[in-house]
Amino acid sequence: MYFWFLILSLATASCVPDKSCKAHPSHQGWPSPDIWRSLNTTLGGQLIKPVAPGAVCHPEQPTYNKNECAKTQVAWNTTDYHCSNPVSVLFDQFTNFTCLPDPRYACTPDGYPAYVINATATRHIKIGIDFARRNNVRLVVKATGHDYLGRSIAPGSLSIWTHNLKNVTYHSHEFRLAGSHRVIHGNAITFGAGIQMQEAYAAADKHGQVIVGGQGSTVGIVGYITGGGHSPLGPMYGLAADNVLEMLVVTPGGKVITVNEDQHADLFWAMRGGGGSTFGVIVSVTVKSYPSPRVTSAKWAAFTDPKNDSTKYSLMSYISSKIPQLMDSGLSGYTFLSSNMPLPIPLPEMPSEVAGAFGTAILQDVSDPDAMSKLFKPINDTIQEKWPGKVQFITMINNYTSFFAWYKDNHDAGRGGRNTFVASRLLERDILEKHNHNFTAALKRAFEANTRFDIFMVGGRGVKDAQPRGGENAVNPAWRKATVLAMTSTEFGPFNVTAEQSAIKILDDAFEPMRLLSPKSGSYLNEAFLFEKNWQKSFWGANYARLLSIKRAVDPTDVFWCAPCVGSEHWREQRDGRLCKITDK
Repeated sequence: MYFWFLILSLATASCVPDKSCKAHPSHQGWPSPDIWRSLNTTLGGQLIKPVAPGAVCHPEQPTYNKNECAKTQVAWNTTDYHCSNPVSVLFDQFTNFTCLPDPRYACTPDGYPAYVINATATRHIKIGIDFARRNNVRLVVKATGHDYLGRSIAPGSLSIWTHNLKNVTYHSHEFRLAGSHRVIHGNAITFGAGIQMQEAYAAADKHGQVIVGGQGSTVGIVGYITGGGHSPLGPMYGLAADNVLEMLVVTPGGKVITVNEDQHADLFWAMRGGGGSTFGVIVSVTVKSYPSPRVTSAKWAAFTDPKNDSTKYSLMSYISSKIPQLMDSGLSGYTFLSSNMPLPIPLPEMPSEVAGAFGTAILQDVSDPDAMSKLFKPINDTIQEKWPGKVQFITMINNYTSFFAWYKDNHDAGRGGRNTFVASRLLERDILEKHNHNFTAALKRAFEANTRFDIFMVGGRGVKDAQPRGGENAVNPAWRKATVLAMTSTEFGPFNVTAEQSAIKILDDAFEPMRLLSPKSGSYLNEAFLFEKNWQKSFWGANYARLLSIKRAVDPTDVFWCAPCVGSEHWREQRDGRLCKITDK
């Protein structure tokens, strides 16, 4: 987990002596080398003693290799590299910068797990959980490391790496629940925990199907679902968590169980939106699938001179106020507002820097080939009337025979090797339509942290009216009222605590007016501010009390711990990386 989040918490809580801490490599109580060798034997050789991936660039390290260093430095900026490495994660701050692929800095393994289980079978996960529980070893779970909260890494821990659980099974016409044998009509797909988003879409497309999935190609299916999972298909089919039928889980007690609406119903409820690395390890998940739609896609931009404050803010106000109406017409996707940005679609005789709005959006299965153009025409007409000669509006429209065909051209490959924090808020339509003056004022403040502001058109009717199996799930209730997810971010350089803390404060302060627009709403767990105040309410609302009760029932000794996660209030990480109970809890 991320050091500075926990260090800041130490000012209000102290840890009790060593016996109330998780075992750590630097302290007594850590399992001996013989015990670790025995574990590897039990696992059939699946235990890894990891090396910090950046060590190839450090001459004093045994794995130093000049040629490999050059390759690693290039790959470090990609998400694929970090997802396929057993310990690396996308955001460098979660390793406390202990071994970047840069020989100018020091390199130690201190920010990484001490051991990793390469889980390729359910029994590997069970063995790992049992070992951690019996030996008081801190346990984390990593599929991809694609996590804005840093939950998939911890110093001196045992990590269960589920990345290679790549099984896929398609269920045509019906799916029969384990235990009750209840028949659920319709198509479904079972995915192993290591499946990533592009793999999931590709597997579904082979059968002419699509699942509710995200835009990031390397995002892991399980972490995505346990956080809720928004999607451009969400306005029609709900969140990813709303589409789960069943999960195969290994509990903190080491039991292998299948959870669904008819058995282990509390866990089934909790693990659909209650967050990952908390209630157990998901081995596989079965979700509904739907016939893949034909997609009409638009890349669009409305931009002006960034020096003209009056025009640019009135333009952004107008565009954002029309988003709910566009969504009512079936549009979904992603809108981005900016006070100053490079021209997103380079055009001759256009300035390189602009301000305004741009985005990518889709319509599904429309019969009118001009539907997208007709949808945007009133917006263009208003722009030409209000700001003649000051605002340019362009659209690039394409048609695709399937959702996956569109996705391959428009997915988000992402970037790795960054130091990034994000903040998000779920917003109702009235904030954009009826109270847009307040929204625009909050937007101006948000631009103090980042010149780009995201509005994801992923809520609305499908999420509001979703009917998850069992009647409900643990997803933040604020999703059921939200039309859009609003988000911004900040970045900072490594090894500069002052700059890092300044970036955190600027982001928090700049985003606060956006929170105050809808104080009873909340944030999206998987794209949330790590230092969110009252995070229990912000991430889960009224569901938190039940989630905490389930956590205490299934994991009374906190075999699983991450922060900010359900039940994490009882532990804190010390400066040396040890995880210890808090005396005042």
